[in-house]
Amino acid sequence: MVEIEPEGRAIEQIKKMRYWEPFLGKAREIYLIGVEFSKEERNIVGFEWEKVGYRG
Repeated sequence: MVEIEPEGRAIEQIKKMRYWEPFLGKAREIYLIGVEFSKEERNIVGFEWEKVGYRG
């Protein structure tokens, strides 16, 4: 939630914790998807994605 953490931190947390690593070699493509919510607005206020893996 953006009221707790500054905007832009969702995908940063995914990268820091390396949540995608168990899926390396098991999936053709891996995307990190960060979605930020606002408690005040009760809605999505930010969205980021990044491709980190591809196996041809």
